[in-house]
Amino acid sequence: MAVINDFDRHPSIPKPQFASTSIVRQAFLLLILYLSLGILIYSFNSHHFSGTQTHPVVDALYFCIVTMCTIGYGDITPNTTVTKLFSITFVLVGFGFIDILLSGMVSYVLDLQESLLLSAAKADLDNRHEAAHAYFLDLKKGRVRIRMKVGLALGVVVLCIGVGTGVMHFVETLGWLDSFYLSVMSVTTVGYGDRAFKSLPGRIFASIWLLVSTLAVARAFLFLAEARIDKRHRMMAKWVLRQEMTVSEFLAADIDNNGFISKSEYVIYKLKEMGKISEKDILQICNQFDRLDTGNCGKITLADLMENYQ
Repeated sequence: MAVINDFDRHPSIPKPQFASTSIVRQAFLLLILYLSLGILIYSFNSHHFSGTQTHPVVDALYFCIVTMCTIGYGDITPNTTVTKLFSITFVLVGFGFIDILLSGMVSYVLDLQESLLLSAAKADLDNRHEAAHAYFLDLKKGRVRIRMKVGLALGVVVLCIGVGTGVMHFVETLGWLDSFYLSVMSVTTVGYGDRAFKSLPGRIFASIWLLVSTLAVARAFLFLAEARIDKRHRMMAKWVLRQEMTVSEFLAADIDNNGFISKSEYVIYKLKEMGKISEKDILQICNQFDRLDTGNCGKITLADLMENYQ
């Protein structure tokens, strides 16, 4: 059996990677290219923008970041046809750019963080910390529990707001309330426009801080939504498992219509009731099973498997 197990003429299909170092590199390079193009266009047309001016390159970078993050303070605005068309294009492209590329980069960072947390938890197997690990980490499944993700995301949000508040107070010389107000309005991409960054150091800071903080807040709200969905799924699963089977459910669960329900049929039916799989998923799996069952005997034998390798 060991020899047969090693006999594999078909290379295994690699698991798809939704977040990898290549995505980070692509996102970083395309972000640099995208911002460089925006800075170049803005710099040559800076006299066609109205608002407080500090340094052409810094103002260009600041305007591009504020536009791409969809904050829209209104402290720098286009006032000609050409610059308005440029802003329209920059907004539309930047909105999709943030969603596709930078979200992939954030996912990679979060996956890396999750991996480090799991590695640290596995290395520290002290019984005194076992309960804490079980509450925040699922070591058997190798993943961070959703409550841990929500906690980390909210911690990043609080950190971003705190850093922004401090910098605005000392650099932009705003009061503590106005600094906190502008920080929250910025990271949530509301941007009323009554407050904005006016100094050169403030705009340099904002160009980096806004890009990081807006993504962090968006990811935090995504985790909160995921936590609500996860809670709903768990409640649904408990309700389904408490239900007694009726005659109509028996007939629906009897997939092969042979008059009785096997354990696998019962599992499939309950998973369907919980909403974890759909009829389309089952049909795709059945089609793959039929393809492997070359003898049409209702089971996959070793002979069928060896025949597929030929």
